Amino acid sequence: MVVLVRHGQTPTTGTVLPGRAPGLHLADAGVAQAEAAAERVAGLPRVDAVYTSPLERTRETARPIARARGLKVAVERGLLECDFGDWTGRPLKELSRLPEWATVQRYPSGFRFPGGESFREMQVRIAGALARLVERHVGGVVVAVSHADPIKAAVADALGTHLDLFQRIVVSPCSATAISFAPGGPSVLTVNSVAGALPGSGGDRAGR
Repeated sequence: MVVLVRHGQTPTTGTVLPGRAPGLHLADAGVAQAEAAAERVAGLPRVDAVYTSPLERTRETARPIARARGLKVAVERGLLECDFGDWTGRPLKELSRLPEWATVQRYPSGFRFPGGESFREMQVRIAGALARLVERHVGGVVVAVSHADPIKAAVADALGTHLDLFQRIVVSPCSATAISFAPGGPSVLTVNSVAGALPGSGGDRAGR
């Protein structure tokens, strides 16, 4: 099972498209969210590894989670945020007025960010990263701290849902999304979980 955790809230969450720009750290609320996520992960019977995107906000979210399990944080570049190219760092209000914004929302499979990545490339990348982690920890439980769009794309891929519908999936700051990977295919156990026990915490089969 892979538990995908979105990073905690930052000072620009909901207002700016930060992308891969360096130097963005968790806000005080995000630090508290990361600690709460660590408490939830601590309730799992086992966690074999904690991986993170290389960006500061994901590293800062992953640290308390790893510390709660006595593990070290490992960086997996496949968990990176989408490369928004020329849109990086621009206010969302400004971007929402662009004619391309409708394509981002309704036909993302056909869109490439100017000077950046396409949504299809992002989905292939995150799916490949999760496959590597599952292969590395066969039968285990892995926590992977990433970003909203890659997590949404991973959920769509696991569900067999077309990428053009992935914007309908909600992934809130520090929410947990759990996917079980088996030879017969993936199963999505929970999406955007922000409170309560995670799948496997009660000893059900999904966490084994």
